[in-house]
Amino acid sequence: MSDLISIKGSRDGLRLRLDASVAWSELLHRLDLHLCERQSFFHGASLVIDLGEREVSSAQLDEMLALIRQHGVQATAIDSTERSTRAAARSVGLTARPLSRSPEATPMPEAEALLVMRTLRSGQVLRHTGHITLIGDVNPGGEIIAGGSVVVWGRLRGLVHAGALGDRSAIICALELRPTQLRIADLIARAPDQQALSRPEFARVVAGEIIVDGWEAFKR
Repeated sequence: MSDLISIKGSRDGLRLRLDASVAWSELLHRLDLHLCERQSFFHGASLVIDLGEREVSSAQLDEMLALIRQHGVQATAIDSTERSTRAAARSVGLTARPLSRSPEATPMPEAEALLVMRTLRSGQVLRHTGHITLIGDVNPGGEIIAGGSVVVWGRLRGLVHAGALGDRSAIICALELRPTQLRIADLIARAPDQQALSRPEFARVVAGEIIVDGWEAFKR
């Protein structure tokens, strides 16, 4: 499935690339499964959709957009080498862009880390397919969703989901770990009832559950 559908981080956000070699109905079926299996990562996301050399009608685009909306996903633009596909995208209200395979337009590797320097406030979501390092605080109501690990150089008081594409080896680190909720892959841990002394901590999966330790216990 990963050969037909791939998700990457790019300079304009998340980028969904759909293979041009299989039948449209089969591709939509695979896309439905892909989004179902990664629901926690994709829900609420906005995507640029790369259709490559495929010619797609406005009716087919409407079908695809209805499908991804069922999973809480919105398309922001269509990239395509085909003029007819770009015209169909504009007819359904999407931004259409000629697709370039130049080095400047190449998506970032999926595992590349993202560095962000700001405070994540209530209602804001930071999402990336690889690792995320945030220099700043995550306020209550803020969310980080990462395909890899998450490091917060500050206070973590919101929700963080690491390994959101299914990686249980991901970890979550923060100078002050006081989340409303922690998730790693398919596992969930809620904030403790009692607040311990402020210190750097990290969360990881051990024996099928999320545990939190002081940073001094971290071993590579």
